[in-house]
Amino acid sequence: MKKNAVLFFAFILFSTSAIYAQTGVGAKPIKGAKVFFDGSRKILDKKWTYWAGPRLAATLPIKWKVENDPSGQGTVMNSNDPAAAGGLYGTADIVTKEKFRDFRLHIEFFIKEKGGNSGVYLQNRYEIQVLDGDSTTHGMGAVINETPSPYHAYKGIGQWNAYDINFRAARFKDGKLTEKALVTVYFNGKKVHINQVINQVWGGINSGVDGGNDKGKGITDTAEGLKLQAEGHNVLYRNIWIKKTALEKADTDF
Repeated sequence: MKKNAVLFFAFILFSTSAIYAQTGVGAKPIKGAKVFFDGSRKILDKKWTYWAGPRLAATLPIKWKVENDPSGQGTVMNSNDPAAAGGLYGTADIVTKEKFRDFRLHIEFFIKEKGGNSGVYLQNRYEIQVLDGDSTTHGMGAVINETPSPYHAYKGIGQWNAYDINFRAARFKDGKLTEKALVTVYFNGKKVHINQVINQVWGGINSGVDGGNDKGKGITDTAEGLKLQAEGHNVLYRNIWIKKTALEKADTDF
């Protein structure tokens, strides 16, 4: 094989490895990304707050505990806020102070016990489910109520899992919705949703922004933060980073 051909194949191999290295557990922030949780209490209080939804019952400072990582790698945050005991979502959910339209997200989660429940809300509207034991369209890794659960990609209780998400916000013209939100999701490095259209906000008024508008179908044209749900379970989070993007084309595949 000629030297140029060898170099070409080496380049392809390196490029492919680099792409895969940017997804899955332990993925480092890509160029231009901001870190939203690095394990410190300081960044939690600086970059997050409680979502001021209609059922908010918690008060600042945030009561999510920063505790030791079960895998021994620093510290993490625990979504088990006392105000959400009994599964009262919306009472103590936290949201980034910074708001987003299109973005690339990396986030890692760890479920301690059977049935552990939380949720990752894109633009504080659209939920990517975090729920142990549920493989329905309401279950783990689903674009909630809109796709099958990619449960096969879940590592299970007591293991770190990762979502890598490319999100394109809904588009509007003259105040009217013209294009629905679009998302591509990797779950533990496996591509599980590709250019998935998201039709609405599910779960009602206490779930997220626009949940009470036309039964969740009344999407509005506002940038919103990344929200994490408190449901009274020991679900941990770490290594959260986000890069703002501007996706002109209706294509989130990566």
